[in-house]
Formats: sequence, structure tokens, C-alpha cells
Amino acid sequence: MLFYLFEYLQSIDFPGAGMFQYISFRSGMAVIFSLLIGLFIGKWVIRKLQKQQIGEVVRDLGLEGQYQKIGTPTMGGVIIIVSILIPVLMFARLDNVYVLLMVVTTVWLGIIGFLDDYIKVFKKNKEGLAGRFKIIGQVGLGLIVGLTLYFNQDVVARIKTPVPDMYVESVEGEKVQKIKVETIKAPVTNVPFFKNNRINYTSLVEFLGDKAKAWGWVVFVLVVTFIITAVSNGANMTDGLDGLATGVSSIIGVTLGIFAYVSGHAIYADYLNIMFIPHSQELVVFMSAFIGACIGFLWYNSFPAQVFMGDTGSLTIGGIIAVFAILVRIELLIPILCGVFLVENLSVMIQVGYFKYTKRKYGEGRRVFKMAPLHHHYQMKGYTESKIVTRFWIVSIILAVLTIVTLKIR
Repeated sequence: MLFYLFEYLQSIDFPGAGMFQYISFRSGMAVIFSLLIGLFIGKWVIRKLQKQQIGEVVRDLGLEGQYQKIGTPTMGGVIIIVSILIPVLMFARLDNVYVLLMVVTTVWLGIIGFLDDYIKVFKKNKEGLAGRFKIIGQVGLGLIVGLTLYFNQDVVARIKTPVPDMYVESVEGEKVQKIKVETIKAPVTNVPFFKNNRINYTSLVEFLGDKAKAWGWVVFVLVVTFIITAVSNGANMTDGLDGLATGVSSIIGVTLGIFAYVSGHAIYADYLNIMFIPHSQELVVFMSAFIGACIGFLWYNSFPAQVFMGDTGSLTIGGIIAVFAILVRIELLIPILCGVFLVENLSVMIQVGYFKYTKRKYGEGRRVFKMAPLHHHYQMKGYTESKIVTRFWIVSIILAVLTIVTLKIR
């Protein structure tokens, strides 16, 4: 909203109003405001939650000191959501389709997570919102995001492709292959580790012949829905120790912000040989607010936590990460960037699958890990909570660096 105010002030030559035209300035302000909002409303929200006796039901791990967490307020994800939305509404351009999709994602998954926590806490139903309703909500978001990206005319990408058998003379006098710039509307994404690194999702249904283009949107929507569901559930699984999901998400957020900046900058995109996505730089403002909100929440969520984010926060931050990666066309890098989420998810799947298999085969269930998700396995092995969280953060930093390095590994 302030963007439009300062745009008007700039038109009448108001001193300093031009700063709002710069992504760097608005992103910096978004970080500061989201962090301050999280810090200031955090105490108020915690007091309200304590007053309503909205406490977390702590899983029995048989560990010393575990029961100190009983009664710690949950549903603190509200702090994250508010800390994101207010700075975005203040500093981002609200006519930008990418920003609008991120706002919808934040509110949509925030509502689903809130309903899940509400049922757990107030209805005393530890199962929370039925799984089918969560899936319906995630599929609904997948449809909104997928269809918007596929059909909205503002969503385009510009790529450079070599022209076969056509060469021009360079400044140095050498013969180089001629390059043409194409503006494409198709659902295309970057493929890491390859020089001609693009893939069109429509190509996955080429066997349909002439109907492939007509059905391309179905494939794209299915891929988008799968990614949103997988990453949001992965973040939900990771949220089991004080500060774990929050810290990991902050690190991922910084990486995504870098990708949004270079993808929306024509010169950097050309230099790095990635798709130039017009107007995607505005996403840097949103991600700056996301990072500030996570750090602000970490102030209260670090060990020993004064508040838990609950599904209100974990489903939301996972969905934000998934949709953001899709918007900047790096969803194929999610297994690396979100490696912690992936491993946490896989540990549960392996544990449950192996337990069921051995129960059928031997009459008793056996386990691969002492407990799943993976962070509980290390707890059962005697590692302190703060050590596990810190080491998972370090792994996330390594994975983030590897993700950025893929820009030059071809």
C-alpha cells in the first residue's frame, strides 16, 4: 500500500519518495518490520494463548525433562502469518500476480493449519483435522497456483536458445552460435546440472500427440499439487524440536530470495543462463518478510520454547517454500534445498512401511529408527535437543550453498 502512496509522492517530487522504487530498500524494510512485528506481538499472543490454556500435547518420548514442555502454548504460527502479511501489504506491489499468489498461499494454508490446531486443542481430538480435508485443502491450493501460472497472461519467461547452424562474429572476431530470445508462456522449468537446462511439463504427455498441449495444464497442476503437499507435510514433520523448523525455513528462505532476485534481473539471469522471469523480483519483498517473521518467531521458539508454531505455522511455511520455488522455476532443486524436510518425511515413511511389513511377515513390527521423525531418533540416542537443532541448521546451510552452486554447475 505504501508503494502506491510513495509512487504518488514521487510524481510530485517529494524528497526521498523515489527510494520505494528500489527492491533492495523495500526488501530491507520488510525484513525489519516483520522482525519487529514478530517481537512485539509475540508476547501478546503468548499471553493470550496461555490465558486460553492453549497448550501443546507433548509426545511421550520417555526423556528426562520432556514434561517441562507440557502446557507450552501452541498455535503460535499466527505470529509468523501476521508478521509476513503486514509488511507485504505495506511494501510490496499488490498488482503483482506472484505476490498475490504468495499472499493467497499464506492465508489458505494458515486457515487449514489453524483448523487442525483448533480441533486438537479445543475439541480435544489429538488427530486434528481429518487427513482427507487437509489433502482437499492442499489440492485446492495446487489448483489455484497451477491454473493461475498456466493461464495468467502476466506469467511468462524469457529464455535464450542457440539457433542451429547459424553463427555470428563476436567482438573478438570469433565465430559464435547465434542466440535467439523467446518469450514463452508454456509451463517450463529449470533443470539443474544441465547446460540446456529447461523442461516443458507438456513434453511429459507427448504420447497424446495433438492433444498433448491441451492436457499439459493437467500435468502441471498435478506436479504443483504434489510439491505443495510434500513440502508442507515435510515442514510439519520437521516441527518437533524447539527452533528446528523455524531455523531451517529461514535458511531456505534466504536461498529462495537469492534465486528470486537473479531470476527477475535480466542481466544476472543472462549471465547465469537461467530463465528471466519478468516481475518476479517483487517476490524478494515477500521472502524478506518471511525471513524476518521466522527469525522473530525464533526469538520465542528457541530452546526452551515459550511457544510452538503448531500446524498453523508448519503447514504454512512449508507451503510458502513450495509455491515460491515453483514461481521462480527451481522446484526440481527442492530435494536438495529442502533436504532436511525430505529426510524427515522419508524417515517416517520408512519407519511405518518397515513396521507394517515386518508385522505381516514375522508377526511383530520392527523398526529401522529408534523413533521417527529422524530428529526423535537422535533424541532417543541421547543427543541434547539444542545440539540436534544446531546440527540440522548446519546441514541446511550446506544444502543451501549447494543449491546456489548449481547455478554454475552445468
